[in-house]
Amino acid sequence: MRLRESGMPEEAYWETLLDVELILDRLALDRRLGHVAELGCGYGTFTIPVARRIAGILYSFDIDAFMIARTQERALTAGMHNIHLECRDVVAEGLGLDEASMDVCLLFNIVHGEEPVRLLREAARVVKVGGSVHVIHWRYDLTTPRGPSMDIRPRPEQIIAWAEEAGLDSSKSSPVDMPPWHYGLTFLRPPSTDQQLTTLAPDNSASSPGPRVRGCGSGRGTSPRSRRNAT
Repeated sequence: MRLRESGMPEEAYWETLLDVELILDRLALDRRLGHVAELGCGYGTFTIPVARRIAGILYSFDIDAFMIARTQERALTAGMHNIHLECRDVVAEGLGLDEASMDVCLLFNIVHGEEPVRLLREAARVVKVGGSVHVIHWRYDLTTPRGPSMDIRPRPEQIIAWAEEAGLDSSKSSPVDMPPWHYGLTFLRPPSTDQQLTTLAPDNSASSPGPRVRGCGSGRGTSPRSRRNAT
């Protein structure tokens, strides 16, 4: 299912709201990392820069075929060969990745949805012991130019509580400023994470030339500008 208040603005405007390279630097996303999972590729705003930085494959998921198609287009233009894209309802189906198969899982501007603990638990399942789940979200501040309604926008302490409920280690997690409008949190998978979601095997063929795409048919979808803009 689509997350509540998850519409996107026009691409060019969206990308003025994020300092992508600063965010990735502060999350220490670099060549030391192998495989990474990303929930919600959007326009590929983070997908392409993350794939450039890591040594492994970036597995990126979105429920919107339009977003998958746009990210695929950008990946092809950039000559990126280490991106696996899939149209998937992750809330209902999980990520479809093997347990403990990822170094990192990225949850960006997404935990305001109806089932944040479920998403965090699935992220915890797919990362290796000691691996990281990185969350960024809009600041809890009415002056931000976008973001979900304040009544569903989580404060950092709420996300930390959800992460702990999902079995993640928050002992070293404190909010990191991600200007101009976001903050970030990092959680670790401890050795005894309680797993409750079904494990689905990944398709590792994304290492073939060009970005691999699954589940999108023709890749055509409804433009996000036709929906409520809230993300």
